[in-house]
Amino acid sequence: MLYELFKILQEYNFPGARLLGYTSFRALSAIVLALLISTIFGEYFIRFFRRHQISETLRDLDSNNLKQGVPTMGGIIIIISILVPCLLLGKLNNIYMVLLLITTIWLGIIGFIDDYIKTFKKNKEGIPGKVKVIAQVALGLIIGLTLYLSPQAVMRENISVEVGHNQIEVQHRSTPEKLNKTTIPFIKNHNFDYNQLFSFCGEYANAAGWIFFVIVTIFIVTAVSNGANLNDGMDGMLAGNAAIMGVTLAVLAYVSSHVGWAEYLNIMFLPGSEEVVIFTFAFIGALIGFLWYNSHPAQVFMGDTGSLTIGGIIAVIAILLHKEILLVLLCGIFVAENMSVILQTAYFKKGKRKGVKQRLFRCAPLHHHYTISDSKLDPQCKYVFKGPARPMHESKVTVRFWIVTIIMAAITLMTLKIR
Repeated sequence: MLYELFKILQEYNFPGARLLGYTSFRALSAIVLALLISTIFGEYFIRFFRRHQISETLRDLDSNNLKQGVPTMGGIIIIISILVPCLLLGKLNNIYMVLLLITTIWLGIIGFIDDYIKTFKKNKEGIPGKVKVIAQVALGLIIGLTLYLSPQAVMRENISVEVGHNQIEVQHRSTPEKLNKTTIPFIKNHNFDYNQLFSFCGEYANAAGWIFFVIVTIFIVTAVSNGANLNDGMDGMLAGNAAIMGVTLAVLAYVSSHVGWAEYLNIMFLPGSEEVVIFTFAFIGALIGFLWYNSHPAQVFMGDTGSLTIGGIIAVIAILLHKEILLVLLCGIFVAENMSVILQTAYFKKGKRKGVKQRLFRCAPLHHHYTISDSKLDPQCKYVFKGPARPMHESKVTVRFWIVTIIMAAITLMTLKIR
C-alpha cells in the first residue's frame, strides 16, 4: 500500500519518496515495524486473554509443576506482525509476496481452528491429524502449481563465458526462463533440473518434471510444518530456532534477488524475489518480538496457530528460492525432531509385538529426552539412549538447540562458496 503511494509521490519529486524503491530500506523498515507490532500488540493480547481466562494448562516436563494460566494462540501475534509490514511495504502484485501471504493466512487459519477446539471446546485432540495433513497438502499443491503456471516465477540461470585465454566469467542469461531447477549444495555445477529425472519420457519429460516438483513441494511443506510443530515444546525454542533460520533465508533471498551478487556467487538470479527479502525480514522481526514474551518463563504460548504457520513459511521461502534441498541442513533440528518421533514409535511397536517394553529415547520429540528425570522413567522399560546423568533445565536445552541451529545455518551459508 505505502509502496504504491510512494511510487505516485515519486512522480511529483516528493522528498524521500524514492526510499521505498530500495530493497534494503524496505527490509529494515519491515523488521523494525514487525518488532514493534509484536512487542506492543503482544502485551495487549496477553492482557486480553488473561482477563477472559483464556489459557492452556501444560505439564512442565522439567519438574512436577503445571504451566497454568498461560495464554495460548500467541501465533496470532506473529501472524499480524508479519502481515501488517508486508501489506504496507511489499509489492502486492508480486507472485512471491502473494504466495507467502497465502501461506501465512492459510496455515494460520488451520492452526487457529486447532487451538480454538483445544482451548474453547476443551478437546485436547484438536483438528484430526488427517485434516491437518490434507490442508498442508492442498497448500503445497497451490504453491507448486502457481510456480509452474505463473509467468512471474522465472529465473536467469548462470552460464560460463570465456572472456580471455583460460579465463572464465560467470554471467546470467539475458532473458528470464521458466526452468524447473533446484540447488544442490557442495556441487560445482549445482543447478539440478528435475526434468532430467524423466528424460526417458521424451516429449513429456517437462510435464513429468513439473509434476514431480509439485509432489516435492507438497512433501516439504508438510514435513517442515510438522517438524516446526514438534519443535514447539519449550519456552522460546521454536521462535529462536525459526528466527535463526529466517536470517539465513533472508541472506539467500537477497543474493538471489540481486543480479550482481548472483553472478559473483554463481547462483541463479530470480527476478522479483526481492519481495521474499521484505517478507523474511518481517518474519524475523515478528519472531524476535514474540520472544520478548515467549522466553522462559513464557507469558504466552504460540500454539499451533504459530508453529504450523512458521514451519510452512520456512518451507515455502526455500521453495520459492529453489533452495529446498538446503532445508535438510538448515532445518536439521526439525529433521531430528521428526525422526525421533518416527523412530520412537516404530521401535516401541516392534517391542510390543515381541511382548517387550522398549523405547529409543526417554521421551519424544527429542528435546524432551534431555529433561526427563530417572524417577519418571518406567522401570520395566528398556531405553536405548540413557540421556544425561542429570536432567537439564529446559532453558539450557533451548539455548543448546539454538546453538545447533546457528551451526547448521552457518553450514548452509557456506554452501554458497564451498562446492
